[in-house]
This record gives sequence, structure tokens and C-alpha cells, in this order.
Amino acid sequence: MSSLYCKKEAILLIAIAMVFIFGACRNNNSETNETPNILFIMSDDHAWQAISAYDSEIAGLAPTPNIDRLAKQGMRFNRCLVTNSICGPSRATILTGKYGHINGFYSNEITDFNSEQQTFPKLMQKAGYQTALIGKWHLGSLPTGFDYWDILPGQGHYYNPDFINSSGIYTEEGYVTDIITDKTLNWLKNRDEKRPFVLLMHHKASHREWEPALKNLGHFKNVTFPYPETLFNKHENMGTAAREADMSIARTMRIDADLKMWADTTLYQYTKVNTYDRMNDFQRKIWNDYYCQIKEEFDVANLRDDDLVKWKFQRYLEDYLSTILSVDESVGKVLDYLKNSGLDKNTIVIYTSDQGFYLGENGWFDKRFMYEISCRTPLLISWPNVVKPASVNNDIVSNLDFAETFLDVAGIRIPNDMQGESILPLLKGKTPSYWRSEHYYHYYAYPDWHMVKRHYGITTKRYKLIHFYYDIDEWELYDLQNDPLEINNEYNNPEYEKIKIRLEKQLEKLRLKFGDSEELQKLLLPENPDELKAKYTY
Repeated sequence: MSSLYCKKEAILLIAIAMVFIFGACRNNNSETNETPNILFIMSDDHAWQAISAYDSEIAGLAPTPNIDRLAKQGMRFNRCLVTNSICGPSRATILTGKYGHINGFYSNEITDFNSEQQTFPKLMQKAGYQTALIGKWHLGSLPTGFDYWDILPGQGHYYNPDFINSSGIYTEEGYVTDIITDKTLNWLKNRDEKRPFVLLMHHKASHREWEPALKNLGHFKNVTFPYPETLFNKHENMGTAAREADMSIARTMRIDADLKMWADTTLYQYTKVNTYDRMNDFQRKIWNDYYCQIKEEFDVANLRDDDLVKWKFQRYLEDYLSTILSVDESVGKVLDYLKNSGLDKNTIVIYTSDQGFYLGENGWFDKRFMYEISCRTPLLISWPNVVKPASVNNDIVSNLDFAETFLDVAGIRIPNDMQGESILPLLKGKTPSYWRSEHYYHYYAYPDWHMVKRHYGITTKRYKLIHFYYDIDEWELYDLQNDPLEINNEYNNPEYEKIKIRLEKQLEKLRLKFGDSEELQKLLLPENPDELKAKYTY
């Protein structure tokens, strides 16, 4: 065993010990007599500003009426912040109730999630719950703690996708969102009706390359979406990380693979194999009839500069929001089944995404940054007779809290080593005196796709302090009240000196509380960053 490995193990053990020291004892808060069912719906890269319940201008032109039903029937959370705005680590945190540096899955570069560790499905299964997972997993190793699972290998495909279950890998014909929905309904209809259930329905949509159901192609073709105020932001008043990130609609978004204006390139061949070649002849004809016409119009237009960026923005949103049409339809079908079967009376329904997503703000797509657009995720929860309909919560909650909440509402003791808090009191309309007023974030995946630099920081109700590290050493401070777009870094502004000092002290306390440290941070750096940069450069 190498000395480096031993050193890593020692530091991780110290980090875990610190969590125990600073963790509070957990008491079950559930006051319901009947054990509730839990339906946990999670999409991928679904921006909160693309849900009409959040009253955004974009979603007003692309409404989500079925997802909105959860907001009308239950509670809308306005400040649900993730611990790390990227797919796999977010999922690992949700399963374990722990930060990535504790559960071991802090970057998508990690090959496999350690499935032997404690997760909320295992604890609920042990307590007598039926546990099921259908759809996207994206954690490498096969799921554990589930009585039934049927998942997409890796990222999965939109058309005629492969699935893998305990019997092996196979292919389903159709559109991935519809298939996941049908599998979910089938499981609900055939479950053991004598036992409560926790069911995870996890969609692939709306992940890149944003490929809609064929029936929805062109749904938004004649809609002009409003351009974000910061679409052409040059990031002069932000920092190096924002200026060097490779997630620009103008520079990074691919005309061929992302926007389906295919040409004879390597990127085209990649997308062709993973999309076009998976289709049958009937599907391929519908695809060609739609996208070839757009390609012809695009070639004639010969767009340049800002006009090209605006065109790319509109094309991006047309396809992105069209994938969400199917997700919204899926939510509606499942909610209808719950109502028609009577299950709605004792089933908690949660809708969220693995993180937020940029829809042109700052000129970007993707996520990763600690800025509000990407680290804030939608969260809507319905629970009849417990959650007041159409209620709104503005407290800081997190995906770190999901596991604890599921256990709490099920009447299962929350382990002391989980790092979040049950939001059950908030669902009942009461904010406890101990509730957090700040949130800790840490992003590790540099170099990786989009080249967003490593950073950690603290978010409070009004301020955000971020430290970018590894190949740079820069700090950013944002006043969310005066600068909600987060485009003016106030770190070196003398007027914010006292605030900066206070936030720096709070940040160090949070790092200590959650078992993070400079020593651990150094050990989690890539061994060959230059090789990784080459791997993730187009």
C-alpha cells in the first residue's frame, strides 16, 4: 500500500471524525400516524428558471403546468442550493447526505460510487420500505439498497435507449422520458400494496445535447425567447475563472452536435453514432424533415458575430425546452395515477434537478459555478394534509438535506454522520431556530469539460464569498441584494472590508464543521492535469 494512499485515508478519517464532533444528535420529527410513501422525481440539468412556477420570463413562454401542480398543492423552495453543481457528485450527496469529500464521489472523474457505504435507500429498505430506482443513475457502480432498479448505463441515450437491470443490458424502442415514465407506472401498479414505498424516478432530460421527443420537434420554433441581460457579458468585473471558462454559447456551443446542424466532422460522427444511428427509419425521417430544413435556412442566412450568438441562443432554448415538455408530461401522468389510485393522499412527491443550469445568462450554458444560476436548483414538494398548498419557503436548504428528510418523514432515525438537516419542520411551516443561515459549496472538477476552475465558498442570504484555487488564487465577493446578477466582484472594494473579514471567518468555520481542509483539498487534485486538459479540449 502506497504512502500516498495511507495519507489520503488518514486525512479522510480525520475529516469524518470532525463531522462526528460537530454533528448534532438527530431526533425523529415525524408526527404522522400513517407511514407515507415517497416519490422522488429528479431531472437532469433542469434550470429553475425553466419552471413556470418560479415566475421566470422564459418559462412564461414555455410553461410547465404539471410540475407547477406540485407548487400549487405544496411548497416551492426558492433557495435550494447544491453542494457541488455537477451531475454525479450531486447524486452521491443526495444518496448519502454527505459532501463529496466524505462520500468519495466529488467529481465525475471518479470511476465508481462506493456502493457499500450507507445511503438513505438502504436505511429505508431495512426499515421495511419498498425501494425502487428507475432511469438515470450515472454513478458508475451498480445500485445497491433497491428492491428493484432499472437504469440507463452512463449518461443514457434519448432515442431507443439501452437499460440495465439485475438481468443484464437490453434496448427499449422509443423516447427515453416516455420509457422511464411507463416503467415507473408499471412498477407502481405491480408493487406490494401492503408496504410503503420510496420510488426514485430519475430522468435523463434535459441533459446536453437536448434532443426532444420527435413529436415535440418544432414546438417552440416560432417563439422568440427573451435574451438575458448578460448574454454578451465579457466578465470584466468578475474574475479569471469566469473569463477562462469554456461554456460559452458563442464559442463553445457546437453548431453540429449541440444544435444539430451537422457537418462532416468528428463531433458529427460522435453524435451520429449516439443519436442518429440508434433511430429506426421512421424516426430518422421525422428528424431529417425537421432539422434539414433548419440547416438549409441557417446556411442561407450566413450569420456572423452577435447575430450568430442570438441564433444559437434561440436554437438552444427551442431544443432544451422541448425536452422539458416530455418531463412535464411525465410528471402529469404520474400525478394523475397517484390521484386516480388514491395514493396521492399519503404520498409525498418531490421534484428537483441535480443542479441548476445556465440558459444564456453570462453568455453561458452548463453549470459548475457557485454563482446562483447554477448552484440553485428547483425544489417543489407536495404532501397532502401536511404541507400548506401554494406555500413558499425562502430559507437556505440543500440537496445535502434530502436523505435526512426522507428518513425523517418515514420515522427512521437519522444517522449522526449525515451532514444535512431534515426540512420536515420547514414543510410544516416552521423554521427552527437552529436552521442554517449559510451554505458551503466546493467544486473539484478542473480540468474537466468547460474548464471551470476549482473553487469553494460560502453563501448567505445576501452575500457570496468564493475562493478559486489550484492554478490560481483569487477571491470573489458578491452582494446578492445590490447585484443579483453576480457580475461585480466586490472583494477588493474597501466598502466591503468588514463584510469580507466576517465571511472569511464564517467560511473557515464551515470548512471545519464539514470536515474539509487545505490538506484534503491538495490530495484531491489530479495527478496529470495536462493530460486531462488535452482530454477535455475539443
